[in-house]
Amino acid sequence: MIDETIARIREMRTHSESAVAVDATLALEELLDRDYVGVEEFERDLERNAGALRRSNLSHALLHTAMQETVRGVGDEAETVAEAKTLLRETIDRVVDTMERSKHEAAANGAERIEDGETILTHENSSTVMETLRRALDDGKELTVYVTETRPRYIGRLTVRELATWDGVDATLITDSAAGYFMHEADRVLLGMNCVVNETYYNRIGTFPLCAIASVLDCPVTVVAASRKIVDEGFAFENDMRSPSEVLSEPAEGFGVENPAYDATPLGLVDTIVTESGFLSF
Repeated sequence: MIDETIARIREMRTHSESAVAVDATLALEELLDRDYVGVEEFERDLERNAGALRRSNLSHALLHTAMQETVRGVGDEAETVAEAKTLLRETIDRVVDTMERSKHEAAANGAERIEDGETILTHENSSTVMETLRRALDDGKELTVYVTETRPRYIGRLTVRELATWDGVDATLITDSAAGYFMHEADRVLLGMNCVVNETYYNRIGTFPLCAIASVLDCPVTVVAASRKIVDEGFAFENDMRSPSEVLSEPAEGFGVENPAYDATPLGLVDTIVTESGFLSF
């Protein structure tokens, strides 16, 4: 299960950072079924596998935090393998519950800030943003949502196709380059988050120009995410450089192709970050 999870994370089959972190944490349950000579061997195996899962995507702060917390949860407290496994079981449950609960509560707080009849412009396929919109609709609000295509993987298509099945929302897919054109109609830009590190907001590529356009047009940018994605120390963001084939199907002859997965956006271009604990304004 651990090797398969690492492969899925590396291939970015799951777009949601919170889902990736939960998936990685649950993968460590595999260690509960392994045999160990002693507790030290178990702890070394835990550290090795948690490290491998963390390194599978060095751009995910929540993945880093989840692996770190899981290893610390076991620590040097156990005297036997059985005790260590019990600690790991309890830690996995606690870490997963905290991540999922924080995400749900952040979405609930985000939904409260959305007004009935708003026009929203969003980017990519954030599970927290989707839950925020779902909760707003469940509260009886009606919304108009513009969704960017989010090249080069066209993740926005997943978002708009799902929104199209929901009552109370008028969803429209737009090209990334048309964001400025439709921003004039938007009441807010609603985005998810990879992480915030050192006053920099990291999110899916295309976020920086979207926030810059919003700043020029005085359209507020609201980010909805669990507070655990705001990292003060212990994590150095490393961008994921994706395959050029996602951008260009044929061979590049005489020129290069760059395909970064994430944007580094100055935090000053964000108006509000809504978390499970409330909101931060900038």
